[in-house]
Amino acid sequence: GTDQDRKHAAKILPVVKNQHLLLCTLLICNAAAMEALPIFLDSLVTAWGAILISVTLILLFGEILPQSICSRYGLAIGASVAPLVRVLVWVCFPVAYPISKLLDHLLGKGHTALFRRAELKTLVTLHGNEAGKGGELTHDETTIIAGALELTEKKAKDAMTPLCQTFAIDINAKLDRDLMQKVLDKGHSRVPVYYEKKTNIIGLILVKNLLSINPDDEIPIK
Repeated sequence: GTDQDRKHAAKILPVVKNQHLLLCTLLICNAAAMEALPIFLDSLVTAWGAILISVTLILLFGEILPQSICSRYGLAIGASVAPLVRVLVWVCFPVAYPISKLLDHLLGKGHTALFRRAELKTLVTLHGNEAGKGGELTHDETTIIAGALELTEKKAKDAMTPLCQTFAIDINAKLDRDLMQKVLDKGHSRVPVYYEKKTNIIGLILVKNLLSINPDDEIPIK
């Protein structure tokens, strides 16, 4: 990433190093906020009003805005709130630490979420600049990456063209205007030459060498 991204990552890394402790801290704070908000509002408005306001605020500030904003600017926002998260970890430490150690024992201290092949292909497509989501990958890059992910599902024959379907030239043909136009229309850099039948390939023609040939001369291929 950019220098700014590396600075943001350096601030976040110490906080997320202990994944389970961070997870427990955030869940404890989230549960505390969800429980405390209706109790606080109940003293100001009616019970139904407290429920309506608390649900709206939690949905807006706890779900919609964080997911819509952090999905695009997650690194920068994470770096800016890292000091606050450190304080929350310290406050919740007596409760969060034992639970996190239990999770470390049961699930392992370090584990990462892995993507399936299809999910990874979708992720690459979303990061392409053609997706319109701010991605930096070009069309060629996304095509190459997606193709590499499909290699295990492909066989050599999938990338091959049967000889009977290949554009080739009979050795007894002449390089007239019609034949040279067909060669140009195909757009190949090399054209096979066969004798009697297409499966009997005896050589090839470099298309660039045809530039010096006058089609009116009707030069034989042989």
